[in-house]
Amino acid sequence: MTQTLAHLTEMMLAAARKAGAEAADALAVEGTSVSIDVRAGKLEHAERSEGTDIGLRVIVGKRQACVSSSDVRPETIDQMAERAVAMARLAPEDPTTGLAEASDLATDRDVSRLDLCDPTADPDPARLQDDAARAEAAALAVKGVSQVQSASAAFGRRSVWLAASNGFSAGYERSDRSISCVAITGTGTGMERDYDFDSRIFQADLRSAEDIGASAAERAIVRAAPRKPKTGAYPVLFDERIANSLIGHILQAINGAMIGRGSSWLRNAMGEQILPKGLSIIEDPHRPRTSASRLFDSEGLPTSRRAIVEDGILRTWTLDLATARKLGLQSTANAARGTSAPPSPAATNIALTQGSKTRDQLLAEMGTGLLITSMIGSTINPNTGDYSRGASGFWVENGEIAYPVNECTVAGNLRDMLMRITPANDGRAHLSRVVPSLLVEGLTLAGE
Repeated sequence: MTQTLAHLTEMMLAAARKAGAEAADALAVEGTSVSIDVRAGKLEHAERSEGTDIGLRVIVGKRQACVSSSDVRPETIDQMAERAVAMARLAPEDPTTGLAEASDLATDRDVSRLDLCDPTADPDPARLQDDAARAEAAALAVKGVSQVQSASAAFGRRSVWLAASNGFSAGYERSDRSISCVAITGTGTGMERDYDFDSRIFQADLRSAEDIGASAAERAIVRAAPRKPKTGAYPVLFDERIANSLIGHILQAINGAMIGRGSSWLRNAMGEQILPKGLSIIEDPHRPRTSASRLFDSEGLPTSRRAIVEDGILRTWTLDLATARKLGLQSTANAARGTSAPPSPAATNIALTQGSKTRDQLLAEMGTGLLITSMIGSTINPNTGDYSRGASGFWVENGEIAYPVNECTVAGNLRDMLMRITPANDGRAHLSRVVPSLLVEGLTLAGE
């Protein structure tokens, strides 16, 4: 961890005090990213970005303001602080504004045990280009693929330091490595496409470029010549790749900002059953080698494992300090922020209880229905949970995939849908959201 970032945050806090702030916190982010796109075996696009961004939040009474910059010169920092204090004095009062108490701050700040950064040398652009080219070649080698829309490889490394006038000062470093491929089958109006990708913290954990390219190709080929599905009420199986969107609607609905505004379809559901018995949603921010892991949140509070839903029962909201104060509760240490805005609640690593059956076994059990592998558009009423989304995938008859489908809509109400889910056992453990394929009974399909 570079000491430059820690020094920058101390400079910002000192400038804020000098400008008249009663309290302040400062964030400094230094990052490098490289992405390479290949097309027809040749370099299509290369992009590299690097730089340092800083953000300062000042508090005057119960008023606050945030400013940010990519200029880290001392004179710029002084100007930032003066501007922030002037803005805060003109801002409306907010009784929920304020830093954490010093006694509540995280004391365990050694993030090395979370394995968030690959210590090996950064891959050079030539290696990234080779990865992308191998993924493209593997996709084109599959019979039936007409072209590859994109094949990409990327790397990023980011350092973050957070400090506040309440005495908190700590940081961490993260790395990420990814390969992706989008393959197309058919021509003209008969083209269909699909994708595959992998993103990991450690290079050694990344799937091979050949595997990703071939998988994207095979997924595209089976989508050829789609039809519209039947209209009616049928069971729907959400493939693992998109099943986390259903759980994402729960996470959004229990966000403290939504609850505080009274605009959530789960606003009155605390202590009620929202999932079938036996199913839980667990947040574990301390999972090693997982992108959303962290020992402390963006307000310096210690994170911990918690049951969001336990045996089907909703147990907690997702709160930062401001939303907790508004609701008369304690923060769940879920504050997240960037350099240009104050903290807001956000979940970290989430896992839904996995089932005992494979996706194919659930397909066999559903008989006739729809397997959804991709979704487009979204009409979700945040107040009522009414749900409607465009979907494509495969029609299932007698428990087996019959033909590909597209141009259909699946609809229902989230409260009802989520009470009828059956999870498979195919959730990928390295993801920040570990959600298996989900079978949902009795949704409305609009097709032919």
